[in-house]
Order: sequence, then structure tokens, then C-alpha cells
Amino acid sequence: MFRSIRIDAVLIQAVIAGALSFAHLHDLAEAAGQSGWKAWAYPVSVDLLLVAAWRRLRGARRDRSAWTWFVIALVASLGANVATAGLLDLANVPPWLRILVAGWPALAFLGGTLLVHQPTQPEPTAAPAPAAAAHPAPVVDRPERPDDDGPEIAPAEPVPALPEAPVPASVPVVPPALVDHARKVATEHRTRTGTDIDTATLRARLGIPEDLAGAIVAQLA
Repeated sequence: MFRSIRIDAVLIQAVIAGALSFAHLHDLAEAAGQSGWKAWAYPVSVDLLLVAAWRRLRGARRDRSAWTWFVIALVASLGANVATAGLLDLANVPPWLRILVAGWPALAFLGGTLLVHQPTQPEPTAAPAPAAAAHPAPVVDRPERPDDDGPEIAPAEPVPALPEAPVPASVPVVPPALVDHARKVATEHRTRTGTDIDTATLRARLGIPEDLAGAIVAQLA
């Protein structure tokens, strides 16, 4: 179990830097009038805003809002480290610093809300260049001749015309009532003359066109 634990120098350095920055922020907040648990909440607020802005920058490098809040959190952390190094009298903190420390929670809440709820805009990616052909076609050099006017094109052979299909003759449509009347006329003609009625006689008796009379005679046969 202990053999699987590796001591990482970067991790140790990060823990030390985080602990010192955390302590400096706590001391500055306590000197500015924030006592008890409130002084310990300020380092957490600054570090969380710094981490949120950094995570935002990992997804969108050109996000100006993420850069703005990252710089604000970084200035707050570095400012606390520098201020507690002896450049500021923690026993007599100026009023403007008390105002900044008192207004930090609202500023941090605004920054965290904007970083979380603002949609991420993906960075534009360049269109891929068209891939070149893996095996280009070989170019065959052909000697040029003065009298070479280009490849000869054979004349196209004439296409034989298709035979025209015969147009079927139109057959007139005979109404059933006209057929029944013509049958009566044909029966009367057969009784009177003893022969079947022909097309001309039926046409003259009914007063109809010749083709229609022929179609009726064909049906009566």
C-alpha cells in the first residue's frame, strides 16, 4: 500500500503555496474587521473564483469574461500576500481596504454566477485542407507534330429510323339503346325482304354515319 504512494514535488509545492495564500487572505480579512468564521470564508471565496475562471479558460481561451474574473481573483490573492508582507500596517487598516473586503462577497458571487451560467463559445476551427490524391494519374508525354490538328473524330453513323407503328382505326362507341333499335329495324327488314339488312340500308333507315352503321351491323351479325 505504501509503495503505491508517490511523492510529487509539484503537488507538495502546490499545497504549501495554497496554505500560505490561504493564511494571508485570512489575516487580511481579519485585520479589515472580519472576525471568526467570516475571516476563514474569504480565502475560500477567492480561491473558488480563481478555480472557476481557470476552468472556464480551459474551454474557451478567448473568453474575455473568464479572463476578467481570473485577473480579479489573482489580484485579490496576490494583493493579500503582498499586503501581509510588511507593506501594510495590519493594526491600522485604511478605510478603502475595509470597503474592498466588505464588498468582496457580492463581487465574488457575481463573478461565479456569470462564469457558470454564461454559455461557452467554441473556438473556430480551420476547415481541413482537401486531401491530395494518393496515386495521381501518370502523365504520358506525346511528341507534338506540326501537322497534328488533334485527334481525329470519326463521323457519327446515322441512326436508323424506327418503323412507324400502325395507328389503329378508331372504333365508334355504340349506345346500347341504339343497338336495340337497330335490331328491331333489322328484324322488320328480314321479315319483309327475307335478307339481312346491310350497312347502307341501316344507315339510310336510322340516319347515322356509315362507320357507326357498320359497327352496329357487325354486332347484329
